[in-house]
Amino acid sequence: MDLKEKLVSSFLAFENKVDIDAFVHDVRSDAIKIFEEKGFPSKKEEAWKYTSLNAILKEDYSVFPKQENALEYKDVKPYFIHDIDTYKIVFIDGKYSSHLSETTHDGIDVCLMSAALSKPKYQLVIENYFNKAAEKDSLSALNTAFSNEGAYIHIPKNKVVEKPIQIVHFSTGSDAATMLQPRNLIVVDENSHVQIIERHQNLTSNAVLTNSVTEIFANKRAIVDYYKIQNDNANASLIDNTFIKQKDSSIASVHTFAFGGKITRNNLNFYQEGERIDSILKGITIIGDKQHVDHNTLVHHIEPNCESHQDYKGIFADRSTGVFNGKVVVEKEAQKTNAFQANNNILISDKAAINTKPQLEIFADDVKCSHGCTIGQLDESAMFYMRSRGIPEKEAKALLMYAFSNNVIASVKIPELKQRITNIIAEKLGVNIGFDL
Repeated sequence: MDLKEKLVSSFLAFENKVDIDAFVHDVRSDAIKIFEEKGFPSKKEEAWKYTSLNAILKEDYSVFPKQENALEYKDVKPYFIHDIDTYKIVFIDGKYSSHLSETTHDGIDVCLMSAALSKPKYQLVIENYFNKAAEKDSLSALNTAFSNEGAYIHIPKNKVVEKPIQIVHFSTGSDAATMLQPRNLIVVDENSHVQIIERHQNLTSNAVLTNSVTEIFANKRAIVDYYKIQNDNANASLIDNTFIKQKDSSIASVHTFAFGGKITRNNLNFYQEGERIDSILKGITIIGDKQHVDHNTLVHHIEPNCESHQDYKGIFADRSTGVFNGKVVVEKEAQKTNAFQANNNILISDKAAINTKPQLEIFADDVKCSHGCTIGQLDESAMFYMRSRGIPEKEAKALLMYAFSNNVIASVKIPELKQRITNIIAEKLGVNIGFDL
């Protein structure tokens, strides 16, 4: 039995285990039919032309982890941003960990998806928002069919959340191979502001495949800052599907820091449903060995007087492979749109590769749009200058690569997170940067 057949046959058993209402049952039933019809994507599809899942789909994944392993905070502290006070929603092998978490219902809801899907007091929000942004592609549909646990965050009107929220998923290798499907729903109402940090971490050498879906709704004048830290081991693969719908005058930014994992695919989709909206997509990728990172982005400009800004940097070593497939769509009604898209890459190995495809589809005539990509190596004249000033070759290369990615790091709004990212980059480059931000 292949993985697709195993998942389809497991669906009824899953539905019988969870407590849901009729609305969610119908959504899940429709979703499993979509997945059964489409199956896993292949390289025959244009959007997956440069990323094959065949290597990771051969594993015999456990769909439902057999046991729940406890973790002590001291064992996982390095994976948290522990320098500041935060709310925390922590999952171990797909199950909520209460002793590692700090949730709240004090004026805001920072809690569990399973509670939101099953309790009547959340029903109105669930019916208005759940599965209303996610596309009907096969992997998102698969997640919807098995959606039960993850983060549920609802920020009512006129609230500035006093501290960031961390969403952390740990895999402990309780099975030889595990498949996890977390589902996050984030609703930020008018004039509210929230900062969220998300991380997936495999703690063992056992294989794990995470198929994650996050839906974010930024209502009028809301501000959402979302940060993804992807620094996993060589046996962890992540398919991250994030869908963001924005209303008038909202600002939503997503920073993706892809530093490790076997195969990482980031599907990031923004839908602008109002005027004076700003969408910000930034990322840094630094990988080596045979790692593979694929950024697939979409910004859909539907209404006039909006902006979007995409800036992705990539540094690829050894036999690693990068993919950037970015699309900006400007509808006929979306006049006065200002859209910028850039993908810049450095190959520091002759065996590394990058496939980049920035795209603009413009149907309006009064717009300011630009896109572009670069692929190259380190500047030899800059290297010569630094070496002539007594800087060793290794440190000179690291400083140039750090400077190359610094404009993305500089836009991080949480100082402690900015320092953590700087430290990870220094570790990846094999040097001590020697200064703090």
